Amino acid sequence: MDSITVLMTSPMSDYLENQLKDRFNLVKLWTYSSKTDFFKHNSHSIRAIVGNTKIGADAELIDSLPELEIVSSYSVGLDKIDLRKCQEKGIRVTNTPDVLTDDVADVAMGLMLAVVRRVCECDRFVRRGLWPKGDFRLTNKFSGMQVGIVGLGRIGSAIAKRAEAFGCPISYYSRSEKPETNYKYFSNIIDLAVNCQILVVACALTEETHHIVNREVIDALGPEGILINIGRGSHIDEPELVSALLEGRLGGAGLDVYENEPEVPEQLFGLENVVLMPHVGSDTVETTDAMADLVIKNLEAHFLKKPLLTPVV
Repeated sequence: MDSITVLMTSPMSDYLENQLKDRFNLVKLWTYSSKTDFFKHNSHSIRAIVGNTKIGADAELIDSLPELEIVSSYSVGLDKIDLRKCQEKGIRVTNTPDVLTDDVADVAMGLMLAVVRRVCECDRFVRRGLWPKGDFRLTNKFSGMQVGIVGLGRIGSAIAKRAEAFGCPISYYSRSEKPETNYKYFSNIIDLAVNCQILVVACALTEETHHIVNREVIDALGPEGILINIGRGSHIDEPELVSALLEGRLGGAGLDVYENEPEVPEQLFGLENVVLMPHVGSDTVETTDAMADLVIKNLEAHFLKKPLLTPVV
C-alpha cells in the first residue's frame, strides 16, 4: 500500500504518524507553506485523509482532492468533517468510537470531583505555604449529588455508570428517551438543568447542539450549580458562561474544551471555582495508540475492499 497517498492534516501522535509512514505514502499538510503550494503538488494523488479535532475535512479540502476516497478521523467527534459533502461524493468516513470512552468519562469524573472538592485550589493552598497559617475552608460533599447528563451515548452512559458508584442520582436529556435505562429522562435541557446540581455536557456537536448550553440553561442551573464540559467547546455559549461565573450566577465549572481552542478566555484564569484542562480527555498513551490502530485498520480495510470497522458514511 506504499503507493497510496494519505494526507495527515495536523500533528497528532508520533505512533500514528510512524504507522502511516510504514504503510502509505504520507503527506503532512502542515509542512507546506501555503494551501496553493500544497494543492499544486498533491491535489491529484491523495486518496485518504486522516484528520482530528483541529483539522478534519471541510468542503474546500474535499472538493480540491478529486481522487479522495476515505476520511479516517483520529477522533470520535465528526464536527470537523463535512459529512454532507462526503455523502454527495461517495467518500467513506470513519471515526474512533469506544476506544476513548473510558478516558473521557474518567476525566469528566475528575473534573466533577476537582470542582466540588476544590482539588486544584487545595493544591495551590499547600504550595503557597498557606496551610501553617490555618486550615483550608470547608467544601461540599460530592457523593449523592444530582448529576444531569446532556447526551446519553457511549461517553454519557460511561459517566452515568461512574457517578452511580458515588451514589449520585442520574438524569439526562437527549433527542429521545433511552428504553434500556432507568435514569430519569427530561425532554428538554432546561428542565434537566433545574433538576440537577451538576450538568455534564457529553453529546455530539451538531447544528442542533451548538450553544445548547446558553444563558437560559446556565441560569436554570443556578448559583449553586456546576457545569462540566467534555464534549466540544461550541456546546456552550462561552461569553455567557464567563459572565455567569464572574457574576456569581453559576457555582463553578470544569472544562476540557473551548470554543476557540487553544485560546481560553483569560477571565477564567483567576477564578478558583473553575478547573481548566487543555482538551486532553482521551489523551493517554493507551488510548491514543488504540485510536491510531483503529485509523490504520479502517484505511487498510478500505483499500483492501473489506468492510470498514467503524463506518460513519
